[in-house]
Amino acid sequence: MADPAGGASGAARRWRVRAGWILLALAAAATAVWAGRPASPAYEVARVERGPVRATVHALGTLRPRHYVDVGAQVSGQIQKIHVQPGDTVSPGQLLVEIDASVQQATVDAGRASLDALHAQLDEAHAAAGLARADAGRHRRLLRAGATPAQQADAARAGLLAAEATVRRIEADIRRTRASLQGDEALLGYSRIYAPIAGTVVSLEARPGQTLNATYQTPNLLRIADLSAMTVWTQVSEADVARLRVGMEAVFTTLAQDGRQWRGTVRQVLPMPQPEPAESMGGGAAQPAAGAKAVFYTVLFDVPNTDRALLPRMSAQVAFVTRQVEDAVRVPLAALRPAGDGAGAGMDRDADAARTYRVRVLEDGRAVQRTVRIGARDRRAAEVLEGLAEGELLILGDRAAQDGMPRFVL
Repeated sequence: MADPAGGASGAARRWRVRAGWILLALAAAATAVWAGRPASPAYEVARVERGPVRATVHALGTLRPRHYVDVGAQVSGQIQKIHVQPGDTVSPGQLLVEIDASVQQATVDAGRASLDALHAQLDEAHAAAGLARADAGRHRRLLRAGATPAQQADAARAGLLAAEATVRRIEADIRRTRASLQGDEALLGYSRIYAPIAGTVVSLEARPGQTLNATYQTPNLLRIADLSAMTVWTQVSEADVARLRVGMEAVFTTLAQDGRQWRGTVRQVLPMPQPEPAESMGGGAAQPAAGAKAVFYTVLFDVPNTDRALLPRMSAQVAFVTRQVEDAVRVPLAALRPAGDGAGAGMDRDADAARTYRVRVLEDGRAVQRTVRIGARDRRAAEVLEGLAEGELLILGDRAAQDGMPRFVL
């Protein structure tokens, strides 16, 4: 006899197989029907929010000390000793370099000896003048008494004048020799070079034993800089320099201090472009074609450096803040489209002027086009002056939905 339990189990298995085939058929039919329907639109959207907007001009710059002095040699000779090294901190009047002063010392000694000889000559001339004065006086008295001829009296008077002229000549020689000696003594003092300001020795170009020739040009030996304040020399494109003003805020970062920001205000916009490296090197490099050369203007601003984190010649990535709105209704730049009247073409040329654009807004699941007027803008967003309200959904783009359901990216 057949097992009743086994028969029931077989019937159940057959029912499950039939149910599976039915489900597969229904799924295939639904897939076919669904595939024949047009895909519903899907939008990538962003919500209009409030936040800060900063319009900026970006440029590259180089750090230089705010105050520095190039120390040179005013006398020729061999360097005997250098008392400092790069990185040393010096104070005003500190001895830096000693130059062999044997030639200058010999010149000073010769001048002093000449001055002593002239003083001796002056004493002798004064004595001769006194004798001539007494002789001239005696002859005047004798002439009045008729005891001497007039010719002898005139000769005595001429001798007095000659003696007094000799005194004046020697006195002039003494003044000239003393002035020359003062110059020689000054040159002798220049053989010992002292720090003119307080600061840090940032470069040293001289070496002990080096011979200096200061006859035609002052040789630079070292540079002393005050590193407590730095100046950023920024190169700004001619397309952006008109947007910058003295007193405008500037923010910059350096490669050495990742993430740290420094702030300053524009001190000066130089009216002439600085020479390019190829020009300063004497034309060794090829020049750009006419009309293709980029023109950059130098903009200067200062920044405190009390912790000495900034060093000379560091590179700075600078952003000049031309306009800032702290609590603005913001729209992503990706949502803006030209309004069709050429207004959008001016975005890069004048990022501070209010201009009109078109956006698409999601209203009740439908895309609605709207015209907006924007003001300040940065690299990601723009300030909305008219046309949008906080909380509305902006359409950033369309994409085909795989499941026919709208997608929202908030």
